[in-house]
Amino acid sequence: MPKAQETVLEIDLKALNHNFRYLKSKINPDTKFMAVVKAFAYGSDACEIANCLQNIGADYFAVAYAQEGVALRNAGITKPILVLHPQPINFKTLIERCLEPSIYNAKILNEFIDVATAQNQTNYPVHIKFNTGLNRLGFSADEIDAILSRLKTTNAVKVVSYFSHLAASEDLDERPFTVNQINAYIAITEKMTSGLGYNPIRHLCNTSGILNYPEAHFDMVRSGIGLYGFGNSDKEDLNFKPIAALKSIISQIHHLQKGQSVGYNRAYKSDVALSTATIPIGHADGIGRQYGNGKGYVLINNQIAPIIGNVCMDMLMVNITDIACNEGDEVIVFDAAHPAHQLAKTANTISYEIITGISQRVKRVLLK
Repeated sequence: MPKAQETVLEIDLKALNHNFRYLKSKINPDTKFMAVVKAFAYGSDACEIANCLQNIGADYFAVAYAQEGVALRNAGITKPILVLHPQPINFKTLIERCLEPSIYNAKILNEFIDVATAQNQTNYPVHIKFNTGLNRLGFSADEIDAILSRLKTTNAVKVVSYFSHLAASEDLDERPFTVNQINAYIAITEKMTSGLGYNPIRHLCNTSGILNYPEAHFDMVRSGIGLYGFGNSDKEDLNFKPIAALKSIISQIHHLQKGQSVGYNRAYKSDVALSTATIPIGHADGIGRQYGNGKGYVLINNQIAPIIGNVCMDMLMVNITDIACNEGDEVIVFDAAHPAHQLAKTANTISYEIITGISQRVKRVLLK
């Protein structure tokens, strides 16, 4: 593989294929698979990722906002797309582009029915979201009668699924809480099905739910982080392949004397002579200031180079005193051998935050 010559995010579609196949191996053949590609497919490239997944068998896609769904339609995605957090201002766009809204409270239900009716829709697909313990979005169980009553007044919409979201499926210490969520969801779906008189798709499990709660796979599962190479546990991480590698180069090497400082506010002051390398990537690219001052690191010639001083907007500086390297050499911020969650831990955060935060100005390179 050619060495990086600038700051790039390499996206390995072969690794994506591997992760998809591994997750599919955990579910029954007739269980549908929803691929979550919100936030630029977790910081990579939503259109390329979705097209790859559509070609290898994903049944459904999920995005957070309407414009993410529009981008997928423009890129040739024809499979159903669930919009997890639709806004009323975008309801007409949803209908125009055949995007399916998550309906999570009475206000959204009534407003979407009004728009669908005005647009002369019949049985437009909607997904009813229930809150079973995450306490973020969703109807409560005691609103079921009101939901059913409202749905009986219109033929503009039709429920194609009802779903909820597990709060702690990766944490086996919270298993009793998760089991309670699963049981609450089952009770909700039984009452909804009885009231509707037909069987919409049931989906509850996220990536860790797929891995840890096979009894809750129901009709469809949803996966986000697993597709991108992370299993939320040391054991499961071994079964996944991170799809993204963030790389850069050494722009310049400096040789500092004792007492000299590095970067803004002189955050690092050297008490010995040392050498530093300046890398063209900074907090505008997703490597935040929290990684500075010795917390985060990069790899140069397979050796750890700690970040020193404050991370700048477009650059960061690392200590290379004991590393044999030259200007122009490749720098690894994270890759499959040194996954993003390891770097994230240095700033007391998680893989999700660092990979979704990679700026869109960073060049994407597809490895097919």
